Amino acid sequence: MQNLATKFDNLTIQSDFIFKKVMSRKRICIHLLEELLQIKIADISYFEAEKSLEPDYASRGIRLDIIVADDKNTHYNLEMQVNNIKNPDTKNYVLPKRTRYYQALMDIDLLQKGQDYDLLPPTYIIFICVFDFFAKGNYVYTFKKHCLEDLNLELSDEATTMILNTKGTHGNISKDIKSFYDYVNNHIINSDFTRQIDDEISYLKLDSKVRREFMLLEARLLDERREGKAEGKAEGIAEEKLATAKRLLSMGLSVQDVAKGTSLSVEQVENLKAEQE
Repeated sequence: MQNLATKFDNLTIQSDFIFKKVMSRKRICIHLLEELLQIKIADISYFEAEKSLEPDYASRGIRLDIIVADDKNTHYNLEMQVNNIKNPDTKNYVLPKRTRYYQALMDIDLLQKGQDYDLLPPTYIIFICVFDFFAKGNYVYTFKKHCLEDLNLELSDEATTMILNTKGTHGNISKDIKSFYDYVNNHIINSDFTRQIDDEISYLKLDSKVRREFMLLEARLLDERREGKAEGKAEGIAEEKLATAKRLLSMGLSVQDVAKGTSLSVEQVENLKAEQE
């Protein structure tokens, strides 16, 4: 518990938990979107934010991103991405497919609210990355669908994906977005906007309910990781038993002897023997 308390005290805007809490403040979230997209937003409403932040929902599938809709019914999905993760099996970076998955989740949620697919609103999937995924130095990478045969021809599905690069060095971004990048990277406070964010984080860390929520979330995530390791170990043992049983059968041992030697049931061994035959 002491380690969790210390971890909470050391959280920054790069933490998914803190990022979501900070972006749950309308004035901050609206200003970030306005400065990033150079638009005016009168108001926003949150989807899933309150539900996902409750400790009772700190379980499998918890979403630590922010989903909002503005007064023009444009929907935004924001997430902080600190690590450029690879799939250990495929060796592929997961970020591109993750953006696709988030787009699908958003569209499905909207359809479940009773909308026909041709009435889906404009959407923005926005990943704030503390690394340059494309290694081009851009502050922002914006993606829409274009025709390969005619790049001037755009598929107007109104779905936009933005990969923000807080380590970027060139491109057109506002002063407040640049100051936000500096704050994310190095906790530099050089604007009123980043001062507001820093003050909000300070208030959050003084809130005993927020502290308790974080500790409950971390404890449950730890339990899930332990459970996953235990399941993986059990699966490994089961596979080892099956492999041993196959070897013993190939050596001519009886089904009963193999079952005794591996602790498998007679029925399981009989099925393995049938497969070999």
